[in-house]
Amino acid sequence: MMRPGSKQYVVARPLYSEDSFAEEHEKVYRERKTILDHVKQYFKCDAERAKSIALSLLPVIGWLKIYQIKEWLLSDIVSGVSTGLVAVLQGLAYCLLASLPAWYGLFSAFFPVIMYFFLGTSRHISVGPFPVLCLMIGSVVTKLVPDEGAHVNITGLEGLSIDDQRVLIASSVTFLVGIMQLVMGVLQVGFVVMYLSDTLVSGFTTAAAVHIVVSQLKFVLGLQVPVQSRFKLSSCFITSTNVCDVVISLVIMVVVFIVKELNDRYKSKLPVPIPIEVIMTVIACGVSYAFDFKTTYGIEVIGHIPKGYEPPVAPNLQIFQQTALDAFPMAIVGFAVAFSVAKVYSVKYDYTIDGNQELIAFGVSNIFGASFKSFAASTALSRSAVQESTGGKTQIAGLISAVMVMIVTLAIGYLLEPLPKSVLGAVVIVNLKGMLMQVRDVPYLWRRDKPDCVVWLGTCIASILLGLDLGLAVGLGVELLSIVLRVQFPRCSVLANIKGTDIYRDRKDYLKIYEPEGVKIFRIPSPIFFANIEFFRSKLVEAVGFNPLRILRKRNKALRTIRKLLKKGDLQWTSKGFLNTSCGPIRESEDDSNVEELDLPTDFKDLPARIDWNAELPANIVVPRVDLHSLILDFAAVSFLDISALKGLKTALKELIRVEVEVYIVDSYILEKLHHCCFFDDEVQPSMFFVTLHDAMLHILEKHPDTSEKKSGSGKILTSVTVHHPGGNLRSRDRNVCT
Repeated sequence: MMRPGSKQYVVARPLYSEDSFAEEHEKVYRERKTILDHVKQYFKCDAERAKSIALSLLPVIGWLKIYQIKEWLLSDIVSGVSTGLVAVLQGLAYCLLASLPAWYGLFSAFFPVIMYFFLGTSRHISVGPFPVLCLMIGSVVTKLVPDEGAHVNITGLEGLSIDDQRVLIASSVTFLVGIMQLVMGVLQVGFVVMYLSDTLVSGFTTAAAVHIVVSQLKFVLGLQVPVQSRFKLSSCFITSTNVCDVVISLVIMVVVFIVKELNDRYKSKLPVPIPIEVIMTVIACGVSYAFDFKTTYGIEVIGHIPKGYEPPVAPNLQIFQQTALDAFPMAIVGFAVAFSVAKVYSVKYDYTIDGNQELIAFGVSNIFGASFKSFAASTALSRSAVQESTGGKTQIAGLISAVMVMIVTLAIGYLLEPLPKSVLGAVVIVNLKGMLMQVRDVPYLWRRDKPDCVVWLGTCIASILLGLDLGLAVGLGVELLSIVLRVQFPRCSVLANIKGTDIYRDRKDYLKIYEPEGVKIFRIPSPIFFANIEFFRSKLVEAVGFNPLRILRKRNKALRTIRKLLKKGDLQWTSKGFLNTSCGPIRESEDDSNVEELDLPTDFKDLPARIDWNAELPANIVVPRVDLHSLILDFAAVSFLDISALKGLKTALKELIRVEVEVYIVDSYILEKLHHCCFFDDEVQPSMFFVTLHDAMLHILEKHPDTSEKKSGSGKILTSVTVHHPGGNLRSRDRNVCT
């Protein structure tokens, strides 16, 4: 009920424990499906399910039905042409990262695009070579077929040139990557990409950008930088420099960088971004051809580009055995990057993408492309940005870009033969600006979230020093370790009531708080399981201020001493309490036999009266006082408990109950499981569970009416508690505590 004219609400309801709430409000019990039910549903086949499967496997049908020809077709054509020009250039450039002849990059910019057009769920990403994947493929290629030294003995490579051997290895690895992605998609394990956080991917791609820069030095600056199997920076050395390559590279990088910055600054005013890479490539080709750079200055050019496509080839199974461990991280990285980019555009343009279908699409694309000697495809961020920014609406733009690549391959590829490789290297480095500038994330992460910053640095440094494959594994390990540590050591806190409200917050964060004396509220904001149950118990002991097991043992030892004194006659019971009749000093019993009995509940059945442990004890017996009479455990954020946690929790509850501390639990998830696991007994009962913290607190105030507030400040504290009594009126109890 809202009070008129004020931003307050008043609620009048009964005080609920979980038991009373369940009695008054009937719960809907949902039938849980078994694994067999899920299997039957998965393999169920009818007309509607067949239609759904067809639409999910061929997403092109879905968006073609809503394709707006008049509004979208022209935009897709313009976008496709622009993207195709960039795809040609990037295909040639990124192929150098894979240590393959440049024209094979054109294959990777064509064949995978065709398959993704039919199977992909993203309408905006541009499929084709991705520099990080190209670098990882180049690492495998040069490991098996190095520039110098002995090659790995693989059946099927005999009699082939070095380039042909490398092409066969790259296509076989790509085929294996495609199989892995396809299998993961069929098995519906697209969720694995969720384990690669944005922070990890950022650190990994930054390290990959560093490797790419180093690998391009021999093209950009005319340096001899041998590519080792793991791309370790320590393996690089410089022997010579070609001045012409240096000049060409510097000019290309400066011009492309400046124009790209202008594109970004004035993108709202430009109808399409200026294709500066294409323009500079055309100019460089013309100048190189006119002045015969290859002969005059000895620079390295692309050279002969064969016309047409090569016949399909089968993968080499022996290469599968040699490269399985390398192919798996490629499959994950290629999918993760593409899915991340696709997710950005799907949110921007309000349509859905399916991670499992994306795995199938990239798996089939890589298998199909590998059959025609292309290498692993994903998406390049810059190329996708061109496709989207030039007005691309659907994958028709991608199909047109593939047609542009096909035209170059079949008809005009020879025009690119005089293109210096230093131009391609310069274009690659300039396009890495976005990835390299991710270093700026580090200060932000350090200020906002230090564990995430550690993940970024760990992934980046490991990927630079150990190589991309091992670096990714190390980064994933650091990320999982950070998650485990956060869950294993959560931020537990002691809560207090914010005066005049039913709100409870960490007592360290607020000044005006209400804490009834003898009451503690302890909160743990994470699941409780085998790895953190001992941490939970230690934090609980720290919060209550005493170890209940030690108190229990001291009390049972005191009872043992009192019984012995009564038996000897040194202690007698009178109307005023226990009377010490011994003349000499009485020493506390040091008998530690039957230690197990000390952990049992205190038993007063053979004593003349119950012992008040907070009063003065007879015979100078000393037992630490326990000022706590009620403990509330806030388990609202505890989503699950495992068997180890159940045992540890029950032990902790029994220890507290046996030292006469009433325990109440506020829970949203675990009560049903506790019943299912036969958690409750004569000591630990379901009646300790309450619906909210305020319900539990009001119950304690009702049960202990003499509870007063701790002296934590000066002034008058007014606490108003409204309790509904069934069959009666609302009663408001106001407490005035002067401190």
